[in-house]
Amino acid sequence: MSVFDLLKNKVQNSEKKYQIVFPEGNDIRILNAASQLSLANIIKPILLGNTGIITDKIRKNNLAFNELEIVDPIHYKSKKAMVQSFIKARRKNVPQADIAEILNEPNYFGTMLVEMGIADGMVSGATHSTAETVRPALQLIHTSEGMKRVSGSFIMERQDEKYIFADCAINLDPDSETLAEIAYQSVQTAKMIDINPKVAFLSFSTKGSAKGDMVTKVKKAAEIFHKEHPEISADGELQFDAAFVPAVAAQKAPDSAIKGQANVFIFPELQSGNISYKIAQRLGNFAAIGPILQGLQKPVNDLSRGASTQDVYNIAILTAAQALLRDEKNEA
Repeated sequence: MSVFDLLKNKVQNSEKKYQIVFPEGNDIRILNAASQLSLANIIKPILLGNTGIITDKIRKNNLAFNELEIVDPIHYKSKKAMVQSFIKARRKNVPQADIAEILNEPNYFGTMLVEMGIADGMVSGATHSTAETVRPALQLIHTSEGMKRVSGSFIMERQDEKYIFADCAINLDPDSETLAEIAYQSVQTAKMIDINPKVAFLSFSTKGSAKGDMVTKVKKAAEIFHKEHPEISADGELQFDAAFVPAVAAQKAPDSAIKGQANVFIFPELQSGNISYKIAQRLGNFAAIGPILQGLQKPVNDLSRGASTQDVYNIAILTAAQALLRDEKNEA
């Protein structure tokens, strides 16, 4: 079963109908995906934008919905309540007149719908940059309890193979503590897609075969992670072959806890992570699903501006699945 079929089944079988807000509500890719998601009873879409323009596009493109809400940020009736919620969430003094203007911007407005619990998650980026999507989430939703940072992972899928690569999108040169936190966030993503996580902290060195500050950083990250999460199978520092090939692990790291069976790969810095996922995608024919934003209290995900309708559909399902996982953790 593919990652998205798995997540779709989880979301469809949940008792709650998850509401996902799309700030780019008049984009035809968003409208097509939202229609498909609604008709399949996967989520309830909330589209932001001018009601007349969106309604007209829906009619002209013969789109249908089971459930749909269209909200115009400029004429939102509960703007005063949202301004007060913004002040509380922002944790920084901003003049109220400025806040009202800020909330006319769809990504800030959509993020506040998530922060206030009106929406369960947000998907944006079809026409906005990553910074325009992520910045409001960092300012208003903030990180999950115990987390100090947000990271970006990719689910790498090829037929029955599924792996997590991180960080490939956010943190340029994370220190040891950040690497350990990225690993924990990536474990949660792995569990969401039913991977039993085995974490490898990657390096150009295996168990001291090379020396240097870069090696020490990764080794320390693995030690921090093991101390904080001893129940999760993890090891480092490891070269990729020692992390992934059991026969190589038996030679290079015979005492490794993961024994060459890693499925969650933590890269020492953004450059190597980004290069590696693209190599796996282009040369290894893996599907690269992401970047998935990890570590936020509530889910917000970013699309590529070249995203297709199918991309929007998939990321909306993933966002709803993150919201479901969050609810399950809160209930536990």
